[in-house]
Amino acid sequence: MLNDSDHGPTALLRRHRFIIIAAIAIAVGGFWFVHHAKQQNAANVRTRFNFRTNAMAVSVATVEKGDIVVRIPALGAVTPLTTVTVQTQISGVMEEVAFKEGQLVKKGQFLAQIDPRPYEAALAQAKATLARDQSLLANARLDLKRYEDLVKEDSISTQTLDTQRATVGQDEGNVAADQAAIKTAELNVMYTHITSPVDGRVGLRQVDPGNYVTPGQSGGLVVVTQLQPMSVLFSVPEDNVKDVFNQLKQGHTLSVEASDRTDSHLVATGHLATTDNQIDATTGTLKLRAMFDNTDMALFPGQFVNINLVLTTLKDQVVIPTAAVRRGAPNGVQSAFVYVVDTAKSTVSVRPVVLGQVDGEREVVKSGLQLGEVVVTDGGDRLRDGAAVQLPEATAAEAAKERAMKPKEDASGSGPGRRHFRRGQGGPPPGGPPPG
Repeated sequence: MLNDSDHGPTALLRRHRFIIIAAIAIAVGGFWFVHHAKQQNAANVRTRFNFRTNAMAVSVATVEKGDIVVRIPALGAVTPLTTVTVQTQISGVMEEVAFKEGQLVKKGQFLAQIDPRPYEAALAQAKATLARDQSLLANARLDLKRYEDLVKEDSISTQTLDTQRATVGQDEGNVAADQAAIKTAELNVMYTHITSPVDGRVGLRQVDPGNYVTPGQSGGLVVVTQLQPMSVLFSVPEDNVKDVFNQLKQGHTLSVEASDRTDSHLVATGHLATTDNQIDATTGTLKLRAMFDNTDMALFPGQFVNINLVLTTLKDQVVIPTAAVRRGAPNGVQSAFVYVVDTAKSTVSVRPVVLGQVDGEREVVKSGLQLGEVVVTDGGDRLRDGAAVQLPEATAAEAAKERAMKPKEDASGSGPGRRHFRRGQGGPPPGGPPPG
């Protein structure tokens, strides 16, 4: 039987005390986390916003003059100039493999050996046949000479002489055929000694020693890929084709930069070698080939790289950081604009700009800005026309220095011949109230 103490609030709390303690701990932890996040957010806002002056802290840059490199970006595929699948030209048993997988080889370097004995025997037989037929030819020529002398003496018929001449011609043909057979046999013996057809790197071995190989075997013996020089195939839009050909017609060698897949590291620098002869109608692009020395083996066959075709360099352009450019409709018209900083007043104003070429993190400004003006690059998300900003210490110090170098005026800020007039202290100066 159960006691009365097993029922009621005390027993219930005792049975579920661990759950209650866990719930209290979760609630306390959640409250601390929310409170801590609010404190961190408030600290971040205080670092970005000066509550005393209602000014937003910003990063700035000065409008400068510089050179802009015009590049055409593209995606390229590293494509070797030569890729050879080494095949045997005769049938036989593979006796030896003389290369290591991944080895760099030279043209003519020994790769593999096929059992040459059957072909050496065929060569010896061809040479013996040649010797026999050469003897028959020599005898036929001697008979022909005797028949020519006998015909002059009218000792034999002309038909016999003609038959002997045909025999000589037949023997000469047999000798020529034997000589060709010897050359074929010599080639077969030479084909048992397999060499590399190009300079490059061998791939994985496809046939092991001891196997019987035949011409046209699937996969061949090994693949040799040329690595130096290396080419990269890439395509440019047809809108850029005219600019590319204009540069080529003027005799310019266009530089090509290859970067890794993240486009953050320059892999190799080469030059434009050639172009295709027609635009691909399905993609509207023209295929081009760039050549790279690849002395450091940085480009690997089949690799995808980011390509920048350097078209030309624009000299003495008005440039700003790309981070300073914003998009919107500040004047009711959709356009690009920047926040121009008045360093004397620490305020900003909206200025629409007309942009040009982009070079990395810099951009050409065709109109809207003057050299030496200061623009906001970071912290402009909450700005508006006429907003106060807190400049970086270096920029603020330069602005204070410029103000100190200006001619000092009187306390009212008015020009010479004007006297100071304080509001509420006496009437206006003689001659009536000041204008305005």
